[in-house]
Amino acid sequence: MPVLPSYTLTYQWVRELRRWHSGVLVGVHLRLPDDEPVTVGHYGAPPREATAAQAVAALRELDDPRGYEVFVPRAITSAEIRRIRDVPQGVGWRYLPAAHGRRPCPCPSCLPRGGYKVDKLRRRSPYDEPPKPKVELMMRLRAASSADDIIDVLCELGRGRRGGAEELAYLADHPDPDVRDTLESVLRVYRGREARRLRERLQLSDSTASDPDNC
Repeated sequence: MPVLPSYTLTYQWVRELRRWHSGVLVGVHLRLPDDEPVTVGHYGAPPREATAAQAVAALRELDDPRGYEVFVPRAITSAEIRRIRDVPQGVGWRYLPAAHGRRPCPCPSCLPRGGYKVDKLRRRSPYDEPPKPKVELMMRLRAASSADDIIDVLCELGRGRRGGAEELAYLADHPDPDVRDTLESVLRVYRGREARRLRERLQLSDSTASDPDNC
């Protein structure tokens, strides 16, 4: 980032970078020629090529330069470093520039294991929604009009133990092999003789269909 009139905007990346780097971060001030080739842009969009002077001017004109960054596509020499200074480790934004007051994304990519207060955030905003009631899922299954819709509901049913498998027996003869494969996998979470019988039936029919001697 260029050194801007605002201290917070100049060091805006510190708090976000601390999520990905252990230890203490410092600010390194360097001086580049005005015609130095760089790229500049918001982290969520493709950067554009510019000179160092053009990049600084572009960021100074923005009403909200949060999330912008400048890259120098070469190594920085020691002669170009002018100052190294301590910076507060909590300055700037975290997750995204306007994240304050918004529900954080709890996916494993945004909240990696072992991060600060990750367990607390995941309990407050679970990544996976609670399993839907079986009654609701069976209504959706009966109304499903395509193989993809059936597979989606079967995957939901496979998230927990669902009791007897008799209600799914009609799908064992479904013409789509992906539906039959998904059903066979989902039946592993079902209990009872009917679930075992259906799985054996599906495994036998699939092996028979794939046998070239039966063609």
